[in-house]
Amino acid sequence: MRCLTLAGRLCGGADVHFICRDIDGNLSRLVSEQGYDLILLPRAERDDTLTGYAAWLTVPQEHDAADTIAAMAAHGLSHVDMLVVDSYAIDITWEKRLRTMASKIFVIDDLANRHHDCDILLDANFYSDGGANRYDGLVPNQCKKLIGPQYVLLRDEFYAVREKQPVRDGNIHRVLVFYGGSDMTDETTKAINAITKLKENFRQGLMNDLCIDENFTADIIVGGSNSNADKIKILCDAYDFLTYHFQVSNIAHMMAKADIMIGAGGTTTWERCYMGLPAIVTAVADNQETDMDEYVRAGFIKYIGKSADVTSDTIIDALRNMTAEYLMNMSNKGQSMMSGNVRDLNVLEI
Repeated sequence: MRCLTLAGRLCGGADVHFICRDIDGNLSRLVSEQGYDLILLPRAERDDTLTGYAAWLTVPQEHDAADTIAAMAAHGLSHVDMLVVDSYAIDITWEKRLRTMASKIFVIDDLANRHHDCDILLDANFYSDGGANRYDGLVPNQCKKLIGPQYVLLRDEFYAVREKQPVRDGNIHRVLVFYGGSDMTDETTKAINAITKLKENFRQGLMNDLCIDENFTADIIVGGSNSNADKIKILCDAYDFLTYHFQVSNIAHMMAKADIMIGAGGTTTWERCYMGLPAIVTAVADNQETDMDEYVRAGFIKYIGKSADVTSDTIIDALRNMTAEYLMNMSNKGQSMMSGNVRDLNVLEI
């Protein structure tokens, strides 16, 4: 999704191509739907020798690099101005093999756990110390490092919508639920169960002195690769205060109307912050969990734990403990952190 955002910002003056592999749950169709040339590498048999992030690629890096080079040559792309690499499974091994194919290699990463052969590196995560030394020894000395939320790639809709969004009053009238495109651990169902239990508590008169409006509503967003989409739609259709949305293209508008979001970490964190939307967050991947302590200290999220440890009652407790002051504080800190977001790609020199 962030590469589609980057493509949208470049397409005015660049010929953009996507190279993806046919992997279960892929969103490659979105590339074609948005009008970009899609080169789809063939589906491969699972390689059981690959572990950790390397397994995400489904083939060894050398294999993937060879496939990529062949595909580029076949499509008349024997040399490009810039090759953008966005995969936790790829490192210097792959990049060196592609070096002669591109004038510049631009890597998107936030793990800082492997070496890269790149000219530009983008890590848009927040680090309390600024992260200036985060990639020392991992990238070439001449590599331009773009580190921090000011470099988050936001779609144009966010800039347009924030200028017109209504002012929040610190109370929860509308909840937004979104756990990313796939939501492999089905956190969405936990959130729906929490919301319906909360409504029942209101009906029984068990909720007092909270900043939650007893008539609150909730928008439930499900991504295109969510295997539980049909089940979640049935759950939502059973309640008039829940509205089901599938693979939306207007999430900035939905964030602007919401008073709090329940979701995961990842890129959506910075979209929420830019919109000043407070959030109750579950870590759904190991790389998300490592960031949470810093985010909590910075005050722009309410972290409730790893997906394996979070239940619907965990979410209810977090909602019940919200105060108007706490919500407004989260909102202000998130927006303040994103106030310097760089929109002009010329500043990034890409």
